[in-house]
Amino acid sequence: MVIQIPKETSPRPFLKWAGGKSRLIQQYIPYFPKSYKNYYEPFLGGGAVFFYLQPKAATLTDINAELINTYCCVRDRVEELISLLKEHKIRHNKDYYYSVRNNSGGTDLEKAARLIYLNKTCFNGLYRVNSQGKFNVPLGRYENPNICSEVLLQAASEALYYAEIKQADFTEVLNHATSSDDFVFFDPPYHPISETSYFTAYSQNCFSKKDQEVLRDTCAELASRGVKVMVCNSDSEFIRNIYTDINFEAYKIKAARSINSNIKNRGMIDELLITSFKDFYLPRQ
Repeated sequence: MVIQIPKETSPRPFLKWAGGKSRLIQQYIPYFPKSYKNYYEPFLGGGAVFFYLQPKAATLTDINAELINTYCCVRDRVEELISLLKEHKIRHNKDYYYSVRNNSGGTDLEKAARLIYLNKTCFNGLYRVNSQGKFNVPLGRYENPNICSEVLLQAASEALYYAEIKQADFTEVLNHATSSDDFVFFDPPYHPISETSYFTAYSQNCFSKKDQEVLRDTCAELASRGVKVMVCNSDSEFIRNIYTDINFEAYKIKAARSINSNIKNRGMIDELLITSFKDFYLPRQ
C-alpha cells in the first residue's frame, strides 16, 4: 500500500536528472500494484519512484558507476558528504566549477560530492559525458544554487538505509525477481520520437532499438514468472508494438518536455506507462 507522507519530512530525489519522474508521480499512483514485498529499480537515475514508494525491501541498480557511488555515499556517509558539499558551496564560482569538472579523481566520498556539486550547478542539471566518459556540461546560470541541502540529503539517507545499491546492467534483475511478491519499475532511456529528441548523453553508450528489444524480452521473462512489471517510455509506434507483442497494457501519461534542441518542441507530450498487471493500487475509471 502506498502511504502519503507530509512534504516537509518526505524523502525525495537529491539530484536533478533528465527524465526524472517527480512531476509524474501523481499520474503514476493509480497504476502502482496493490501489493508487493520486494522492489527493484534497474535504471535508478534520480530515484523519484523509489523515494515516493519507500519500499521496505529494495534493490536499486544502474549502469552508471558514478551515480551508484553517490547513492552509496548518501546512504552510508551522509554527514561526511555534507561537509564536503559545504566546502564546494563556499568556493563556488565559474573558475572553481571548471576546475572541479576537469578533476575526476579522489576518494569515493570526494567523487560523490563532485557529482552532486556539478549536478546542482551545471546547465539544466544534465548528466552528460563525452566519448571518453568525461563530464562535459557547461556551468549553469544560477544566482544561488542549492549545493548542499542537509535536510534533503539526510532524509534520502534514511530512506536508503535498508536498500541494496549496486552497479549493474538492467538484465541483472532476472537473477533476483522471481515471483508475484516482486515489483520491477523500469525507467530506461526513451526511444526517440524524432531526430532532435534523441538524448544519448547519459553515458558513452546510447540505448538502441536492440537494447529496447532486450528490455522488452526481460520484461516478458519477468512477467512469465508472475513478477509485476512497470515500464515508462515514449509514446511511439515502435514502443507500443514491441509491448503489444507480449500482451502488456499501455496507458498515456502527460509529461512536460523541457530538454530539446528546438524550443518549439518543448511543452506537454504523451508518454507511455506500460504494465504487465491490472491489480492496481486504485480502481481504474
